[in-house]
Amino acid sequence: MSLIQAFILGLLQGATEYIPVSSSAHLVLFPWLVGWAEPPFTFDVLVQWGTLVGVIVYFWHDLWAVLRAVLQGLLQRRPFASFEARLGWYLIVATLPAVVFGFWLKQAFEITYGQPPVAAALLLGTALMLVLAEYRGKQQRRLEHMSWWDALDVGLWQVAALLPGISRSGATISGAMLRDLERRAAARFSFLLSIPALLGAGLVATADLLQSESLSSELPPLGVGFTMAAVSGYLCIRWLLRYLQGHRLTIFAAYCALLGIFCLLIAWLRGG
Repeated sequence: MSLIQAFILGLLQGATEYIPVSSSAHLVLFPWLVGWAEPPFTFDVLVQWGTLVGVIVYFWHDLWAVLRAVLQGLLQRRPFASFEARLGWYLIVATLPAVVFGFWLKQAFEITYGQPPVAAALLLGTALMLVLAEYRGKQQRRLEHMSWWDALDVGLWQVAALLPGISRSGATISGAMLRDLERRAAARFSFLLSIPALLGAGLVATADLLQSESLSSELPPLGVGFTMAAVSGYLCIRWLLRYLQGHRLTIFAAYCALLGIFCLLIAWLRGG
């Protein structure tokens, strides 16, 4: 992989990780459309750590408040006394389904990852989720009103995002909105939930990378992709939270549907 390709794919990863249009689909479909070699699975996962840096920087004060509240709650034997402490535990609960299913079905998910028509078709699923969230969710509840069942339900939606083409942010935002959370509150929880998800996936990919015989040659493009993903990811979080204050998710649903249909048509014209 050239440094230019790593630059473009890192930028694409950061720009599409938090905007609900599926970064995994874009990292599969874009190289396929322009005739590039498919990027290694470890590259796709490790550049997500760049977006992890972006979300940690953006939510640093929130994360510190949550961590401090969780530790204080444990020391005082009142682990759920404050909203920040409960939010920390909600993030753990919401992460568990993806951990269980991801470990159990890791090979099956990796097989689907390298198939552009599959990613294109699943983009239509992302579009459907976003439309359902907009028109079925009542958007009456703030983040402070979350419950344990809300967290678990959003975590189950996140499992679907292990498939390329199903947007992680789209699935979790939709799941939260279908539990009647406000659009912006759903997005904030989704972004915070991305931290353990991206961290865990990156640790698995790092273990695979360390066993690679071409580790030294892979580091420069990984560094470029990581940096671009961090910068673009941070900027997209800022933009999307502002956008969702007064706009619907339907524009992203339309984009996913049109891109999915376009890529399925290209796959058909190419004969698969």
